[in-house]
Amino acid sequence: MLIAGNGIIDLLKVNNVENSQDNEKKTDGWEREVLEKVALAAITEQTRARRWGVFFKVLTFGYLAILLGVALYPNMKKEIGVDGKEHTAVIDIVGVIAEGKDVNADNVIKSLRAAVKDKNTKGIILHSNSPGGSPVQSAYIYEEIRNIKKLNPKLPIYAVVSDMCASGCYYIASATDKIFVSPASLVGSIGVIMDGFGFVDTMKTLGVERRLITAGAHKAMLDPFSPPKADETQYMQNLINQVHQQFITAVKDGRGNRLKETPDMFSGLVWTGEEGVKLGVADAFGNDSSVAKDQIGADRLVDFTESEEFFDKLIGKMGASFAHAISSALQTPALR
Repeated sequence: MLIAGNGIIDLLKVNNVENSQDNEKKTDGWEREVLEKVALAAITEQTRARRWGVFFKVLTFGYLAILLGVALYPNMKKEIGVDGKEHTAVIDIVGVIAEGKDVNADNVIKSLRAAVKDKNTKGIILHSNSPGGSPVQSAYIYEEIRNIKKLNPKLPIYAVVSDMCASGCYYIASATDKIFVSPASLVGSIGVIMDGFGFVDTMKTLGVERRLITAGAHKAMLDPFSPPKADETQYMQNLINQVHQQFITAVKDGRGNRLKETPDMFSGLVWTGEEGVKLGVADAFGNDSSVAKDQIGADRLVDFTESEEFFDKLIGKMGASFAHAISSALQTPALR
C-alpha cells in the first residue's frame, strides 16, 4: 500500500507538473496576445498621428500661402500686363473717402504717383463709385491731381463714374480733365453736412440728470445731452459754410465755363448722368473701356490702386475703428 501510495503520489506530482506547464503555456499565450495587440494599437496610433500631422502641416502651409497671397495681391495685380506696352492706368475711388479707409488721400496719391512714374502710362482713369466722405481727404487728392496736371500737361486724367460720384467724390472728379458718366449715374451733391442727435427730452423722461464740467465756455459745444445754444449753432453753421465755399471754389476752378450754373447747382442736389451732362457737371457718356480706347488711345487697363497692406490693416483695424468712432462722436463735417 505504501508503494502504491507512493506511485499515486508520484502520478499526482507528474499531473500537477503537466498542468502547471499547460497553465504557464496558456499564460504565456495570453500575455503574448495582449502584447501583440498593444503593439499593434501603438503602431496604428502612430500612423494616425503621422497622418494628422501631415494634414495639419498641409493645412498650415495652405493658410500661410493664402495670407501671403492676400498680402501681396495688390502689388501682384499691378504687375499684370505691365510688360513694356502702353496702357491706361486705373485707380479706384470706390467707397467712403476717409482716413483709415481704403479710399484715403495717402493711398490715392501713392497710386497717382506710381501711375505717372510708369513710362508706359498713356493716361489715368479714376474709376469713381463713392458717396463722398472727408472734405480734407478729398481736398488733398484734388490738389495732387491739379499738381500732376501742371507737371504733366500731356497726360490725360479722367474720372469715369459707375453708380455714384457724389459730394467728396465729385470734389475729386472736378479736378480731372473730363468726367464720364452713365446716363443713370448719380453725380453732384455739392454740399456739406454735419449731423448728430439730441437726447435732452429723453433724459428728462427717464429722470436722468446731466452733470458736465468743462474748462472753456464752448468745450462741450453741441453736446447731445445738453440743450443747444444759439451762438454755438451759428458758429458751426459758419464753419460748414466755409467748407462749402471751399468745395464750390474747387468745383468752379476745375470745371470752369463748362458749368451751366443754376440756383440749385451748389445746394447739395444730385443729378442723373444724363442731366449732369446737360448742366456741365459731367462731360460725356462712357465707361472705363470706352474711355481708355477712344479718349486715351490705350485700351489696355492696368490697376494701379494702392491699398493698405493686409497685415497693417489687420493690426490697425481696431485703432482705426476707434478713431472713426471718436470722429463721428465729435460730428466732423463730411461731404456726403
